[in-house]
Amino acid sequence: MVSSLYVAERGAGPKTVVLLHGFAGCHDIWREVTATLAPGIRTLAYDLPGHGLSLDFPGSGPAKTAARAVLADLAARGIARVHVAGHSMGGAVATLMALAEPETIASLTLLAPGGSGPEINGPLLRRYAAAADRREIRTCLAAMSGPQSPPPERIVGVLAEVRRRPGQLRKLIEIATVMTRDERQGVIPREQLDALDMPVMVVWGTDDPVLPYTQADGLPAHFHIHHVLDAGHMLVEEAPGVVAQAVRRNMDQRGRRPTLDAAAS
Repeated sequence: MVSSLYVAERGAGPKTVVLLHGFAGCHDIWREVTATLAPGIRTLAYDLPGHGLSLDFPGSGPAKTAARAVLADLAARGIARVHVAGHSMGGAVATLMALAEPETIASLTLLAPGGSGPEINGPLLRRYAAAADRREIRTCLAAMSGPQSPPPERIVGVLAEVRRRPGQLRKLIEIATVMTRDERQGVIPREQLDALDMPVMVVWGTDDPVLPYTQADGLPAHFHIHHVLDAGHMLVEEAPGVVAQAVRRNMDQRGRRPTLDAAAS
C-alpha cells in the first residue's frame, strides 16, 4: 500500500506474521515457511526496498529506510500488532522496527541477523550481488549454505528471474558496496537491544560463512539463542521447518525466553 513497496499476503487468522528476506532475496523465498505456518496465520512477505517488486522504492538500500517503509505499510493497512521474522539484512530491519515501535511488535524471530557484530564476508556478498545467471547464483548460494544443503533449484530460478529486471543488479551491487564498506557492517548498539521486552529468538547456523554465529554471544541475555547444527547462512532455504517452528514458538510466548523442542536443535 506504500508506493512501490510490494508484499505477498497469504492465509488468514487473528495473528499476522511479517516476513523480511535477506540481502538480494525476495518475498518468494518464504514459500516453504509460509506453507508450514498455515493454516490460521496471516503472513505478509515483503520485498524490501531495492529488491524485487520494490526495486523502485525511494531511498532504497539502508535498513532504516526499509524499517520505516514496512511500519508505514502496516499502519496504512490498519494492522496494529504483528509478529516479525527477518533473515540477515531482514533481521536488522526487523530489529530496527522493534526499536522504533516496540508496541507494534509482538515477537521478534531473527535468523542470522545483520547488525549483531562487525564481521561480515564482504567479498562473498559482493560476488552474490553481481551474480547475473543461474550458474553464478547457484555457486554463491552454495558458498553461503552449509555443506549438506545444496541450493534449491526453485530458489535459484526465482532469484535469476528477479535479477533480470532492469536496474536490479546495479541496485544490489550498490547496496552491497555500502553494506560491506571497509569489510565491516554496522552494528546495532547493545544498550538499545537490552531495552527490547518482547520475546526474541535468534536462530543461527553453526557453519555460517557470511556472519559468524559467535556474534550471538554478544546479544542480551534475555534473547533465546538457537544454533542449527551444520546449517549455513541461508536458513530460510536450508531449514524452513526449523524456521517455521521457531516463529510459531516465539509467537506463543508471553515472556522473554521462548524455547524450541530439543529435536529441532
